[in-house]
Amino acid sequence: MSASYCVVGGGISGLVAAYRLRLAAGPRAQITLLDPADRLGGVLRTERVGGQPFDVGAEAFIVRRPEMLDLLDELGLAGRRLSPTGTRPLIYSGARMHQLPQGTVQGIPAQASSLLGLVDDQTVARILDERARPLKWTPGADPSVAELVGDRFGPQVVTRSVDPLLTGVYAGSSTTIGVRSAVPSVAAALDRGARSLTEAVREALPPPSNAPVFGAVDGGYTVLLEELRRRADVRWAQVTAVRVDRHGRGWSVLDDEGASWYADGVVLAVPAPHLPLLIEHIAPQTAAAARRIRVASAAVVALALPGGTPLPQQSGVLVTAGERLNAKAITMSSRKWGRRGNVEMVRLSFGRYGDDMAANTGDDDLLAWSARDLNTLFGVTVDPVDSHVHRWIDAMPQYGPGHGELVAELRAGLPPTLAVAGAYLDGIGVPACVGTATRAAAELVRGGVAR
Repeated sequence: MSASYCVVGGGISGLVAAYRLRLAAGPRAQITLLDPADRLGGVLRTERVGGQPFDVGAEAFIVRRPEMLDLLDELGLAGRRLSPTGTRPLIYSGARMHQLPQGTVQGIPAQASSLLGLVDDQTVARILDERARPLKWTPGADPSVAELVGDRFGPQVVTRSVDPLLTGVYAGSSTTIGVRSAVPSVAAALDRGARSLTEAVREALPPPSNAPVFGAVDGGYTVLLEELRRRADVRWAQVTAVRVDRHGRGWSVLDDEGASWYADGVVLAVPAPHLPLLIEHIAPQTAAAARRIRVASAAVVALALPGGTPLPQQSGVLVTAGERLNAKAITMSSRKWGRRGNVEMVRLSFGRYGDDMAANTGDDDLLAWSARDLNTLFGVTVDPVDSHVHRWIDAMPQYGPGHGELVAELRAGLPPTLAVAGAYLDGIGVPACVGTATRAAAELVRGGVAR
């Protein structure tokens, strides 16, 4: 008898889990994917804006993690990988543009000269002096990034150099992100006995390389999503799962229309806030841990500006908190990835942890703010040829201090043949999601579900 599976959640994590299960269980296995959305992909979503495919969720992936590159190669999509043009981002701080500091790990400098012009002379002196000051560090410690960097280098380094980068990744800040999640290589260097933060960052810096840091998919992530769905060969039920119950040696997944879906094993590839509703009665420890993971919301405004609109030869702008702009980041996509068609593609991101901007601001206001910010930054006053607004509510998990221990507790509370996958576990980027999905599928197979 062939195995049966349910995958709850049709984002990248759910689709990769379904694909991995198909490979392990073979063509006779029944794989049902439950997701009520109008299309699969979760926070990976490609829209046509100005006649061009344009990602309005995640737009790039880190190439130093192998999972995404390996998956593209495995699916025969290696030729669709895009590399950036080499343009660099700017930081907007103190109502001025600054070059993004080089020689840093997530904005934490290895030397004071990296931040000249971005921070004041007193802060530069504090960075220079840091190696001479005693450092108290307990191996395994996981303070917030703000706590560590603020103590060693001062608040300006936190707000002007570190926060813009972390806000772009997590829609959070250095106060909501732990050191082990944001800069694991720095934490590891400190554990090994680095005598200062400066020394730890220098140890953690990758060797100089001209290789690109980021990659993207030509045609948008929809190319990857469609191939995963085809190969996974799932039965897609456009319903919302509301509860998971034991059923004999397997499981029954109840949906919001009253139907039950039976499976030998289940992968729960849903955001952390949705997990407790499904499994609190069968995995209370897991549900309690999931509730402790905080989340943020974000909104993306995609604009197609007329071809030839005068934009700087930079990949984008990261905005420090407290500036008289509404956007937290602007990406000049046509500069970053190369121009396609007769339009200049730009995306603006809004929303940080703790505010309700993404959820409660109307499309017209977001578009007006986008126009105002582009005018402030670049003097651009032209109307867009096309636009698209998309919101991601409670979609950005915050990797707070102690996140690794919290995730271990969450996983430890799951019964056998029930597994989790998603951006709140082992990293917020697409490669990390691919990794969690691969792990979840392997756990079901090791648990003896695949026959």
